[in-house]
Amino acid sequence: MTKTSIAVIGSGFSGLSAASHLANSGYKVKVYEKNSTPGGRARKFVSQGFTFDMGPSWYWMPDVFEKFFNHFGKTTSDYYSLKRLDPSYRIYFGEDDIMDVPATMDELYELFESIEKGSADQLKAFLKEGQYKYEVGINDLVYKPGKSVTEFFDSRLVKGVFKLHVFNSISDYIRKFFKNPKLIQLLEFPVLFLGAMPEKTPALYSLMNYADMSLGTWYPEGGMHSIVEAMYKLAQSLGVEFQFDTPIESIWMNGQKALGVNHSNQQVSHDYILAGADYNHVEQQLLPKQFRKYDQKYWDNREMAPSSLIFYLGVNKRLKNLLHHTLFFDEEFRQHAIEIYEKPQWPTQPLFYVCCPSQTDTDCAPEGMENLFILIPVAPGLEDDEDTRNRYYDLVLDRLEKLTKQSIKEHVIFKRSYAHKNFIEDYNAFKGNAYGLANTLKQTAILKPSMHSKKVRNLLYTGQLTVPGPGVPPAIISGEVAAKEIIKLTNKHS
Repeated sequence: MTKTSIAVIGSGFSGLSAASHLANSGYKVKVYEKNSTPGGRARKFVSQGFTFDMGPSWYWMPDVFEKFFNHFGKTTSDYYSLKRLDPSYRIYFGEDDIMDVPATMDELYELFESIEKGSADQLKAFLKEGQYKYEVGINDLVYKPGKSVTEFFDSRLVKGVFKLHVFNSISDYIRKFFKNPKLIQLLEFPVLFLGAMPEKTPALYSLMNYADMSLGTWYPEGGMHSIVEAMYKLAQSLGVEFQFDTPIESIWMNGQKALGVNHSNQQVSHDYILAGADYNHVEQQLLPKQFRKYDQKYWDNREMAPSSLIFYLGVNKRLKNLLHHTLFFDEEFRQHAIEIYEKPQWPTQPLFYVCCPSQTDTDCAPEGMENLFILIPVAPGLEDDEDTRNRYYDLVLDRLEKLTKQSIKEHVIFKRSYAHKNFIEDYNAFKGNAYGLANTLKQTAILKPSMHSKKVRNLLYTGQLTVPGPGVPPAIISGEVAAKEIIKLTNKHS
């Protein structure tokens, strides 16, 4: 009997996850990747002895990674070692105004109490509610394919709807527990990347604070790309075939059915197509117009999570006063958020983030040197040119030197920048986005772009522009959910 053939477009986390789940269920799976290596936004590059993770740098929600590998009789430790970072990260609120966020709960309670009297007990209550949201959200909500509101008639979800605080903003919710502006900023920071002002982000996402503080911040030995390498190795062991340097040019149609994909002037037939590449690109560029569910107006009205201006730097000396993860909140949080979400523009005084993995992993930089990844979250869809990049490089390096009290710029021996144009060139990213669709109430669950194509019965989507949303763990889950939907369809039609 001939195996059902699946084409997966894109080898990011969602594509790798889906490919493994499908292959493990007996399907013939081929992954088409436009770049030369797997991983999508989580690729890596090596230059002058420095190894840079290109995208994701935070390893949160370790249980999601473990659950993925457990599904195939494996564990993360079969592929890579994890180290819990302690402190989890550092925050600069200004010169000589530093907060190190500890990994242990007792130390965290002490930190909060030292800043605001009574806040230790408040944090316990806040995280207890966050734990409930995490357990319901990550174990139930995110595994729904977003086809119908009836998916949420599950008794646990119905009973717990008010405990999930879906209709409250996380801004108001945090302020019910805490008054100190530093504690508020600490708790609001994870939502900066979710795609909306804290006032417009559902309080459901306090589950991110639980993931941060209770489950911890980890580092996979060898960097974040080691997760990609593990998932790629697993997929190959399950029989998944990969074809790199192969951008898909169009989807080959016959009536309301996709017959396969076109690339390099070749037509390759497949029974089902799963698009893990940018949803907008696949639908608006690869499908004939009559088979698109959404028009350009729909896409233009979507609220997007931020893009990023990233600098990859190699520094020829060891640096002080930086941890593996360091956040620079020495400028006004709200103003930067407004310039991302409400009045999109290049920020006047941006907050920024620095990852210095060589503080933890000496293999990612030559001996005695440092590997720096500097990220400024910015609005998607901005005009991106070298003059702008250079202006922000100078601005950020000046602040970095001042706050950490050391010379850095003159010691930079390798520099590469990455922003909107690169996201579009490398990933066909809609408006040059880095993180996908914003997690607002109006773009949650069934209100996101559908996982199922409504006009092509054997085409599905996975990844950060459909359910459950942006981030590495959600992308891994998205791949599993999409794979299960294909399995349901093939069983229904067999």
